[in-house]
Amino acid sequence: MPMSPATIQRAWIRHKVYKEEQARLDLIDNYSYLVKITAGRLVANTPGGMDRDDLISAGVIGLIKSVDQYDPSRDVKFETYAIALIRGAILEMMRDEDWVPRSIREKLKALERANQRLETELNRPPTRRELADALELSEQEVMDLQVRAGRTNVFSLDDVIGGSGGEGEDSLHLIEMIVDEDASPEDEVEGRDLKRILAAGVDKLPERERLVVSLYYFEGLTFKEIGNVLGVSESRVYQLHTQAMSRLRTFMREQGIPQVA
Repeated sequence: MPMSPATIQRAWIRHKVYKEEQARLDLIDNYSYLVKITAGRLVANTPGGMDRDDLISAGVIGLIKSVDQYDPSRDVKFETYAIALIRGAILEMMRDEDWVPRSIREKLKALERANQRLETELNRPPTRRELADALELSEQEVMDLQVRAGRTNVFSLDDVIGGSGGEGEDSLHLIEMIVDEDASPEDEVEGRDLKRILAAGVDKLPERERLVVSLYYFEGLTFKEIGNVLGVSESRVYQLHTQAMSRLRTFMREQGIPQVA
């Protein structure tokens, strides 16, 4: 049974002030529903070879981290803070799993390079037919790759920012920098600067791509739900998402922000 607001407030005091382990466990249990909600919205279809329970387990780690790090005195809702860290933990696990075969990764890189080259030459996003001609593939094969690219890059807004090159504690994840209320003054400044630069990049996106980014990353809609909003197929949303991430990578690179390989 969910805790009442008054009980939750007392639990935070018991946990943060008096270091009561039971209060900590009560808070984790009370907010456990956030894990399933976040995991469900993040990945509509669990990637092959990855059990949905694995995603939930990773999300629980993010929830525990959020309960331990959250500062109730700050003007940030716990749910907002927790969802960001839960999401980050799940994406980190997916990245570590490296569930996309090497051959597919090579094709996806070729698709991205072709997309960037053609857009520069044509001064507009290339059509599927133009991509197919450039890659010497059928239009169906290109569409399949675009769908795969969208699913592969579920976590690519983090990857647009990049990091120090590793996956350890020094790795940089935008979503945590934006909401980390325990950050040092230097990290807070860096986080604000990154957020400002990223926002500028998003503002430069074509209208539909900008809407996809907003609905997916900030409103929590799935690709299928976004397709319903835009009146297009789910595969088209994947394509728009991939194009948006490609543009943002280029923009962030131009701003001197390090990239993930």
